[in-house]
Amino acid sequence: MYRKLFFTLFLFLSTWTITEGKLPEIDSPKVLEKVHEIMKAHASYKEMSGELISRAFLNYLDELDPNKTYFILSDIEEYLKPSDEQQNRALAKFNQGDFGVFSDIHDRMIAAIHRRHEIEKKIDLNQLPEKVLPEEFKDMDWVSTEEELLTRLNRIKALQIETSLKLNEEFREKSLQRIQKHQKKYEEVILDNDPIHRKQLVLSNVLKATTAALDAHTAYFTPEEATQFMIGVQQRLFGIGAQLRDDLNGFSVIKIIEGGPAALGKQLKAKDRIVAVDGEPVVGMDIISAVELIRGKENTPVVLTVIREVGEDDKKEEEQLDITIIRAEVVLKETRFESSYEPFGHDAIGYLKLYSFYQDPESSSAKDLEGAIENLKKEHNLKGLVLDLRYNTGGLLSQAVDVTGLFIKKGVVVAIKDSTESIQYLRNLNGKMAWDGPLVVLVNRASASASEIVAQTLQDYGRAIIVGDDHTYGKGSFQTFTLNAGKEGTVNPEGEYKVTRGRYYTVSGKTPQLTGVASDIILPGPLSELDIGEKFSKYPLENDSIKANFDDDLSDVPYSQRQRIRALYKFDLQKILTTYKPYLENLKSNAEYRVDQNNNYQTFLKELKKDNTVEEETEKHFGHNDLQLTETYNIMKDLIVLMNSA
Repeated sequence: MYRKLFFTLFLFLSTWTITEGKLPEIDSPKVLEKVHEIMKAHASYKEMSGELISRAFLNYLDELDPNKTYFILSDIEEYLKPSDEQQNRALAKFNQGDFGVFSDIHDRMIAAIHRRHEIEKKIDLNQLPEKVLPEEFKDMDWVSTEEELLTRLNRIKALQIETSLKLNEEFREKSLQRIQKHQKKYEEVILDNDPIHRKQLVLSNVLKATTAALDAHTAYFTPEEATQFMIGVQQRLFGIGAQLRDDLNGFSVIKIIEGGPAALGKQLKAKDRIVAVDGEPVVGMDIISAVELIRGKENTPVVLTVIREVGEDDKKEEEQLDITIIRAEVVLKETRFESSYEPFGHDAIGYLKLYSFYQDPESSSAKDLEGAIENLKKEHNLKGLVLDLRYNTGGLLSQAVDVTGLFIKKGVVVAIKDSTESIQYLRNLNGKMAWDGPLVVLVNRASASASEIVAQTLQDYGRAIIVGDDHTYGKGSFQTFTLNAGKEGTVNPEGEYKVTRGRYYTVSGKTPQLTGVASDIILPGPLSELDIGEKFSKYPLENDSIKANFDDDLSDVPYSQRQRIRALYKFDLQKILTTYKPYLENLKSNAEYRVDQNNNYQTFLKELKKDNTVEEETEKHFGHNDLQLTETYNIMKDLIVLMNSA
């Protein structure tokens, strides 16, 4: 049943945005076969249920009308909260490969499109509301009446036109045309009368809705989406090195990637709003299409037209700028990790920032960090080490094990439990630590997956103090991706999928799933007020636990081999340490006092409370480049002094 699986376990926190493209070559029996195949591999769900059918209905509606601008409640109410009888009836038909109920919803979408066209005729461009904010359109629900839908469409149109008025005349006209063209293109796909195309569209949306009902990371990709996904995972991409968010009135820059082309150019700023790329307006364009315009060949220029807020809070104005950036590889080798030090009297505190858990024929995160540690020890009298895993959203599982192994003796690092409930332990077998002294791991709410393995394992063994946001992201699952059984790297014309196969657990038997890794000392940062984390995803896997394995019972090793393995391995295992326990309360109280007395930090925290969209670069307005890191150094200095005194 299974086609070839791409078995390297990637633990990246990732999201996917749906794109239009060639429809998959599938029919009803093939959809049912794929659903069975996915559920056989899934960590939790093995067969469809009434609850999953209800989720699939909601996902299907979101797939058709993600911006809540077509349906009204009376169109879809029976699918939002179906009765037990409706669930059972739909489930029985689903299991027979009868997806007629989804075709019915598709028909209602067609009617909703025609109705919207009539409603839009009532929009008076001379009577549009003023000062409409993008925040209005987040977390929306469907409206109850046509009048409410008219109001919503009016406000969206007002926001789009208000943005276009900030552009020059040529861009303004192109921008409004782009919005209309994008809407028309989207509607044409749904209104297509070709019976084969329509069936393929309905069935691909059924697969999307069903896989998304299983958990936050299981997904089905059409051939075009699968191609884009493979490019992102397997190949080098050239762009500007910025994270973007679609705000309807352009694409806001939410983060500049350190070491990337935009950061090196120093012209693009966080909170800039991109409205055109090389003269092509992008307001109203889907984010995938906009990103494709920004990407291009290495060493070629791209011109971004941005709108930037300038001036003080009470006198803010907007200006339009053209910024030229030379495209380059975004994940540059020199930005995979960073090494520096902080002077401490005649001694030094080492600093290592790891951006992802990577490995290629030439280098790996563990080898690079080990080399950096050796250089720090060689060049300085190293007294402590800070490992910065903020914004590190994961990578290769094997590298999470190897990086942890730099700081512990031999022993279990992580266990993975798959859909068959079998448990496999991944161990550090080296036993030689690159650094055995004071260690602080700095995290935030964006530290995810492989980062959480490292942080929680080091915390389990008492080998490090975890500092930063109150908790990390909370992704404790792993996924595998399918590839076509034919030529390596080709995409199956039926589409591809990724499926959550299981959870991972550290040596304590805990998984960070949903809860994340709790910091020993909380230092709020730019993300500390944001609703970021697995628990905010639509259908996250639940948290559970397995038994702790500090003494390593070798239960996953065949019985006939255990005695031989035990003799070679089970000596000098990493013990649970209490090294930092006597000092933890002092470290907490000292940090709290310094933060309370730091006017810059207090102003920063007030801004966070006031506007929870503050991003990483915001700290630069409060007197320090990095308030969290500055205080982390202070904590390490306190720890060194306390340990020396003891």
